[in-house]
Amino acid sequence: MFTGIVTDIGTIETVEDRGDLRVRVATAYDTTTVDLGASIACSGVCLTVVDKAPGWFAVDVSHETVSRTAADQWTQGRRLNLERALKLGDELGGHIVTGHVDGTGAVLGIHADGESQRIGFSVPASLAPFIAAKGSITIDGVSLTVNEVSDQSDGTAHFAINLIPHTQAVTTLGALAQGQAVNLEIDVLARYLQRMEAHRGQA
Repeated sequence: MFTGIVTDIGTIETVEDRGDLRVRVATAYDTTTVDLGASIACSGVCLTVVDKAPGWFAVDVSHETVSRTAADQWTQGRRLNLERALKLGDELGGHIVTGHVDGTGAVLGIHADGESQRIGFSVPASLAPFIAAKGSITIDGVSLTVNEVSDQSDGTAHFAINLIPHTQAVTTLGALAQGQAVNLEIDVLARYLQRMEAHRGQA
């Protein structure tokens, strides 16, 4: 379990195809405090630490994960938003994040809004019903608030967020470009509400 509050930006050093991908990530974390088997969210994807040394850790990324995450994410030199798993008693500064990517979206446009950036995204029809104004969403592992949503005639949706200077500086989102794919995780509460509504309709 995570909160969507990024605590380091890592960089993929190597990618090795072993059936699954073995990905080594450079990090500023003190890896002596990271156990083998621990969970680290990598741009919103909960992954298990399988190897480590001072300055880096390694994870295995399955073909299923690759197929459900942003294109070109698992490539050498890619920067990743990192968050270690939530511990009991930690401050819940963002919102409850599982680290299970629901799908990908794409950057529609970016423009200045004071010192912040206003960023628009498109989402597929499968995720559109779960995006709500003033609701929470996780973009590449970052907990953010949806400012506005516009439903499209084809069932997809567009939504916008504001990225303050601090978030631009401490996450990879400040370097987003138009057309870039991002990992999305909807609010876990919306996921359960949809499941409940589906069953109520069958009753």
